[in-house]
Amino acid sequence: MVPVLVTGFGVGLSLIVAIGAQNAYVLRQGVRAQHVLPVVAVCAASDAVLILAGITGVGAVVERAPVALSVLRWAGAAFLIGYGLLAARRVFGTRSLHATGTGTGTLRGAVLTVLALTWLNPHVYLDTVLLLGSIANTHGRSGRWSFGAGAVLASVVWFAALGYGARLLGRAFARPAAWRLLDALIAATMLAIGVSLIVAG
Repeated sequence: MVPVLVTGFGVGLSLIVAIGAQNAYVLRQGVRAQHVLPVVAVCAASDAVLILAGITGVGAVVERAPVALSVLRWAGAAFLIGYGLLAARRVFGTRSLHATGTGTGTLRGAVLTVLALTWLNPHVYLDTVLLLGSIANTHGRSGRWSFGAGAVLASVVWFAALGYGARLLGRAFARPAAWRLLDALIAATMLAIGVSLIVAG
């Protein structure tokens, strides 16, 4: 099941590293060295809960209606290819991730902020519950857990690297060129996996 775990890691990482408010906040806290561990833990734990919900929830639907697996495969492939094309378009943009701005200095404030950024973001449900859950269930009853473990591991690795490596990455990712390279890698990964789902179907 190692290849499935690696696939889950790749898909999970591709979804997580996109520029967004959550990543900007984690980077900001890391640069300031404020409550990095709690912030990283909340992000990773939230992803784990959402991914688990996606795997178990979609899995129940698939067991009752096998045709749903085919629908989910095609829907997942379409989303991945679309997401990959959007990432490819961002390669030619000028967006950057800035670690500036005002932030709370209290632990409670930091945790509440990152919880809001995570759970009030509608895209997180699409990425983790629907997309990752759907793709995970294309790998069968046992394979879906390996895929999910890979996706959760990707979340832990990314947020830990972003939070604790922020002092080194802050300046680099404030430059558009760094995000162009990252988006190029995301686009290649998403398109490759999306096409592989179509071929598998």
